[in-house]
Amino acid sequence: MGGGRGVGVALLTAMLVVVTAAGCSGRTPERPSAAPTTVPTVAPPPDGCAGGPRLAEGRHTIEFGGLERVFLLALPEGDGPHPVLLNLHGLGSNAREQAAYSRLPRVGAERGYVVATPQVAKGRLAWTLPNGFGPDDTGFLGALLDRLEQELCVDRRRQFAAGLSYGGGMAAALACSMRGRLAGVAAVAGLSLVRPCPEPPPVTLVSFHGTADRTVPYGGGHPLRDATGDLRKLAEMVKLPPVRRSAEGWAEALGCPEPRVSSPVRSVELRAWDGCAAGADVRLYTVGGGGHTWPGPIEVPRLGATARGLDASALILDAFDAAEPR
Repeated sequence: MGGGRGVGVALLTAMLVVVTAAGCSGRTPERPSAAPTTVPTVAPPPDGCAGGPRLAEGRHTIEFGGLERVFLLALPEGDGPHPVLLNLHGLGSNAREQAAYSRLPRVGAERGYVVATPQVAKGRLAWTLPNGFGPDDTGFLGALLDRLEQELCVDRRRQFAAGLSYGGGMAAALACSMRGRLAGVAAVAGLSLVRPCPEPPPVTLVSFHGTADRTVPYGGGHPLRDATGDLRKLAEMVKLPPVRRSAEGWAEALGCPEPRVSSPVRSVELRAWDGCAAGADVRLYTVGGGGHTWPGPIEVPRLGATARGLDASALILDAFDAAEPR
């Protein structure tokens, strides 16, 4: 997630946009009527399954919006087509930290996923959410998916995004802003940072959140609970919804029935909304005593307690494996 006064101020500025914005719209703009015209024949977009240039594993750059953007790429074995996963880092972090902490590049590639871990633009601390200040990063991430489709053999109907903290909020926002391109999204310690749009496309949504998270509090309210001085005053200007209420909002918007409640491991509650409209589903893993952390084998003490008995990366991939193609 990152730390420091500058990071905290940037987080609060971004959160102010999130909690005051109306949310991304799932509606398609109306088109003016026009007389019939002859539509020219357009060549289909390049398809990486047809051969041609092929990206290698490692660090790559892509030009978008006049900026050079960086992403890390992990590849599975075999010819494909492979599902694709965008792995989004938190505010103040970077692609390498996210790749190491989430372990998604390694375990995802072992499961057959192409995993791209992009980085925010140089000079920025966070992703630009829909309805935020500056150019929406949805465009960049869409262009990155286009590049992967052109230079790798990927399954265009099985594309996903996952992220931590602010990256988790961005992943959830993409469910709406990409207008149905993604089959599933996962938010770790970040679901309550964005609102569900009024008419989201069908999607599998998985979230994890610790009840002792002091950065994005599980019960809602002011973020950055340990802030002091002027930063605390800024934090008191922001009020986030409770995480469970956020999950319930997504479930309602996706036409889900009442959830099933279970405890997959000690101190963890799973609320699973299955059988939603058009094959969508929503899952919320509530980690009792968990901090602002990614459940799994890696601990980062400054972020709080980690549920080592719960493997978020494996559970995210399980959910994506079972998701309806789009």
